[in-house]
Amino acid sequence: MSESELQPLDEDGVESVLCVVAHPDDIEYGTSAAVARWTDAGTRVSYYLLTRGEAGIEGMDPVQAAPARADEERASAAVVGVDRVDFADLRDGTIEYGIPLRRLVAAQIRRTRPDLVLTLNRHELFGPGRLNQADHRAVGLAVLDACADAGNRWIHPELAQDGLEPWHVKVLAFAASPEATHYVDVTGHAERAVASLEEHRLYNSALPQDFPGPREIVEMSLRGGAQRVGDPEVTHALALEVYVR
Repeated sequence: MSESELQPLDEDGVESVLCVVAHPDDIEYGTSAAVARWTDAGTRVSYYLLTRGEAGIEGMDPVQAAPARADEERASAAVVGVDRVDFADLRDGTIEYGIPLRRLVAAQIRRTRPDLVLTLNRHELFGPGRLNQADHRAVGLAVLDACADAGNRWIHPELAQDGLEPWHVKVLAFAASPEATHYVDVTGHAERAVASLEEHRLYNSALPQDFPGPREIVEMSLRGGAQRVGDPEVTHALALEVYVR
């Protein structure tokens, strides 16, 4: 991971944000601090989850886990001011990159018409020795391509036929990326992020005893980002790999 100093994200003109991830709780590992900041400022934020995380709790049947985890995600979203949480209901753990996935995401972009689309790391690693999960990689790559698809009338033409007109995304960002370039100052919003992650009670209770708790995870993520900002007044920062389109 490069330790070069991060640049502030230019948020001028960003009035709406769409967060696209694979599983319930993906947004809550730090990203929700930025969501809290944005919703407090009046920015419209919505979530799109490709699965309900039904394969994520050892010892809990997916049939029971799916609605329970979806409810936890809605509760965690409400903590940071988000009231729109949509699910694609793909099968957890088996998401495949390809045209159908690109179409799903492009359709949601056209429905919600965001200025900024935010997803998770699409690379093989989070950092040295830290493997990324298959669903994250597939979704991240699909979001990368779907942002272009959403603005092109002649890709997935059936979307326009269904009333979903093309939409041009201004900014694409990846959280938890080993190639971060920018940051969002979330100083003062970390507690809301911790509270949002704590809403995933079933999932958190099933994690190994030595797995870091919500506060430790969020603090580690956001303080790590702040260390690359170069401003002592920024105590918490969400690091992002950013592309302006």
